[in-house]
Amino acid sequence: MNDFDYKYICDMVRNESAIVLGEGKEYLVQARMQALVSREKLGSIDDLVSGLRKDPSGALSRKVVHAMTTNETSFFRDSHPFESLRKHVIPEIMDRKSGQRKINIWCAAASTGQEPFSIMMIIHEYFPELLNWDLYFLATDLSTDVLDRARDGLYNQFEVNRGLPASMLVKYFSKDGNGWRINSDIRDRIDFREMNLVQRWPAIPRFDLIFIRNVLIYFDMETKLGILRKIKSHLDPATGYVAFGAAESVLNVTDHFSRVTFDRSTYYRNAA
Repeated sequence: MNDFDYKYICDMVRNESAIVLGEGKEYLVQARMQALVSREKLGSIDDLVSGLRKDPSGALSRKVVHAMTTNETSFFRDSHPFESLRKHVIPEIMDRKSGQRKINIWCAAASTGQEPFSIMMIIHEYFPELLNWDLYFLATDLSTDVLDRARDGLYNQFEVNRGLPASMLVKYFSKDGNGWRINSDIRDRIDFREMNLVQRWPAIPRFDLIFIRNVLIYFDMETKLGILRKIKSHLDPATGYVAFGAAESVLNVTDHFSRVTFDRSTYYRNAA
């Protein structure tokens, strides 16, 4: 890939998704574009870029942006936030919302579904009474490809071996060919929707719990601040908790949030 094509792809990805691809990312971009060339049966990366230049807002450009998004995920990733969710966060939210019996949850970077399914399994396992509440669970992602996989709920052996306790595999999954499919009573509770965090947000409610982990690290400061302002406005001021990634402390970025530490994990609430 020549320098001009590399810059064109980086600029396009940044304009469409605010993901910053600076120096040192050439190998990553080359590898992912070459894989896209093979999937689309194009002759070369030159042909890919030519197609983008002819139709910069077409289907091919969406595929390029999706190819450059990182979808690394696993069940109960990092474990500690989920332990605190079970021991502290959900019990507190339930106590505060016991009169309304209504709770809203949002995973803002759902990827192939492991994170929202992990939260829903915690609810089934430890808080089954919530299933009789007015429970709304939204899971969004920029990529339609990963959302299709999440809706399907089928995982291979390697994926279920990453973080998923054997007891939960047996209880909440069924063998399907060479893979494992999550049970419909988990899957059907979640509303999977396409959403680009850096574009105009659709009409969504205020949430009692927002997971937006390992997302902000890909954006520049201006984009982070814009997303954080929107999160604040969509986080219930009385009950809401938000979880960012372990390397995503926001206290040096904005004063919108205050930190709450539970055991070995950190959550945030709207600042007073």
